[in-house]
Amino acid sequence: MTLRVLLVDDEPLVRAGLRAVIGAQPDLEVCGEAADGAAVVPLVRALRPDVVAMDVRMPLMDGIEATRAVLAMAGPPPKILVVTTFENDAYVYEALRAGADGFLLKRARPEEIVHAVRVVAAGDSLLFPAAVRRLAGQHGGRHGGPAPVPLAGASLTGREGEVLRLMARGLSNAEIAARLVVGTETVKTHVSAVLAKLGARDRTQAVVLAYDSGFVAPGSAEEG
Repeated sequence: MTLRVLLVDDEPLVRAGLRAVIGAQPDLEVCGEAADGAAVVPLVRALRPDVVAMDVRMPLMDGIEATRAVLAMAGPPPKILVVTTFENDAYVYEALRAGADGFLLKRARPEEIVHAVRVVAAGDSLLFPAAVRRLAGQHGGRHGGPAPVPLAGASLTGREGEVLRLMARGLSNAEIAARLVVGTETVKTHVSAVLAKLGARDRTQAVVLAYDSGFVAPGSAEEG
């Protein structure tokens, strides 16, 4: 199955570089391009991409607002991969909070770009968990919207809380299954329950909420 990718960036050179890297893969295809977030919704409606590689800073509509607009559309939304110059940009964390599934640095190596598209499309692990953890430590809980609902109100079971903490460490479903000595299907069931109880559309949103609410401290979810 070929993954269709829509490129959204106001820099033609960035789009050209991404197009060359993504288009060289047999399982990836660039299905369209846009120079601003304002053009994303009609393109998503017309092209039905699997992944949108979205610049976070654009002149008319930035990646945060464009992400919200895409996720407000009817039907299953594409995955959103934010493309950014600065890893610790508050805009990146706001884009994740708005619903983006992961982020990618513009200076990333070709193999990292391809990996990011595939991981975000698959949706069974967190992209760059250590970087998300750093962003949460710097920008979590500092937005102008309503405060995150404490996760105690979500009534997670003990095992679901354990699964959420392992998700925050970036473990995939298979890795969580191995850590807990259970089947992968059992982990998928727990992940689905966590997402439903938190009202999160995917594991990235669940992890961001876990950090924002203090359920997982940014420095506590050590990798290993």
